[in-house]
Amino acid sequence: MWHVHGSWATSFVQGPHDYVVPVTPRRDADGLGRARTWNWPASVVERTPAQLADEPIDVVLLQRVEEIELAHRWLGRRPGRDVPAIFLEHNAPEPHPVLSRHPLADQNAIPVVHVTYFNRMFWDSGRASASVIEHGIVDPGELYTGDVPHAGVVVNDPIRRGRMVGTDLLPVFADAVPLEVFGMRVAALAVAPRIVTHEDLPQNRMHEALARLRMYIHPVRWTSLGLSLLEAMHLGLPVVALDSTEVRRAVPAQAGVVSTDIDELVAAARLFAAEPEAARIAGKAARVAALERYGLQRFLTDWNRALDEVSA
Repeated sequence: MWHVHGSWATSFVQGPHDYVVPVTPRRDADGLGRARTWNWPASVVERTPAQLADEPIDVVLLQRVEEIELAHRWLGRRPGRDVPAIFLEHNAPEPHPVLSRHPLADQNAIPVVHVTYFNRMFWDSGRASASVIEHGIVDPGELYTGDVPHAGVVVNDPIRRGRMVGTDLLPVFADAVPLEVFGMRVAALAVAPRIVTHEDLPQNRMHEALARLRMYIHPVRWTSLGLSLLEAMHLGLPVVALDSTEVRRAVPAQAGVVSTDIDELVAAARLFAAEPEAARIAGKAARVAALERYGLQRFLTDWNRALDEVSA
């Protein structure tokens, strides 16, 4: 498997297998190797492209279309024919929400696994096998204190991704409550009033910082279900979230406010900022909901079953 999505992979590699990740001299997208800002077990090993041909790989987990060709070239085996493979689709459909055809549509050699039911419903996969394994989170613990009356946001590349991740909404929320924004390439947001940025913190430090904040704001318009949202819920933060894609399935009414009405969301942020007890109660409900639906053991059990089925 390639190191593509660090948070997701951190949960996946907690299973009972040996995990081989390619590493290239430049540690680029095709060979990032082991994670440096997440804690991965010793069962995850790095191999160069030259070493991979001798590895006794049982299953290839694909996450990008180009990995099909890479696996064929580096392993000397064709995924789905010479070696079992699964294609994990992390993303909501693009460029069109309902007309986008999945790159692996209408083939039956490589099953497609989606991370949300929304994604499976909206991608056109044709006759390809398409199933869902919902996210699972390594529980960081109930660390919430909420003693800082600010809101946390986690986003990567907010300038480049713009409206898709709700970057334009951040100043609107910042008028109601000071924001602390975490992620990669977020420093440019610090020029806006009442927005503080934390650039690319290790996961454990980000969790510690988030847990001190009063609430978590999820302003994303169009992406798959954010793992940062689920991590915040595990920490015990109440949620103020845009009602898009899979969010309503993840966040029950007692865990916060989910809406497409920006005025309603801003009012909720003001309420949690002013009433710490209401925030604490909603955060407790958020943690319960996250543990029930997005617990690590259920996630690993589902993936073990999928890996067994494809390699049988």
